[in-house]
Amino acid sequence: MTPSFKINPELDLVLERFIDVPRELVWAAWTQPEQLKQWFCPLPWKTVECEIDLHPGGKFSTTMQSPEGQRFPNNGCYLEVIPNQRLSWTNALEPGFRPAKQLEQSPDHECAELLMTAIILLDVHEKGTKYTAIALHQNQESRKRHEDMGFYEGWSTCADQLVAMIKNNMK
Repeated sequence: MTPSFKINPELDLVLERFIDVPRELVWAAWTQPEQLKQWFCPLPWKTVECEIDLHPGGKFSTTMQSPEGQRFPNNGCYLEVIPNQRLSWTNALEPGFRPAKQLEQSPDHECAELLMTAIILLDVHEKGTKYTAIALHQNQESRKRHEDMGFYEGWSTCADQLVAMIKNNMK
């Protein structure tokens, strides 16, 4: 699926992989809270809460927990839901497309929220699924901060965990 926007390498981060599981199962892993909680953040971190109201304007909320037990809520609003193809959301908006409250921008903690829009693209591929995760940022500083926080390593690890969960569930 071709995005309806142009990637700006100065503002956007992109992870593209070919994964050997069907896209319908990848979609389910992204849209069913009990599945998402199993893989959504790199271990030893955990996703301990997840709420999904799967429609444009609906709520996408997760709470991640550090190995030390500290919790980090992440709230957002779905922008686009095209089953088995495309999912996008932003933390710049709350459910119902309401502007979000000011995000915590604590420079001394790497887990402080970044203002961003995320897009997941799923395309059928001979190997299973072409999986593309995109993080759009409002400025170069936010993009760099997200990259420095470990975007590529973290999102790759999560993709590996997603595939492992799906394969385990297929047994």
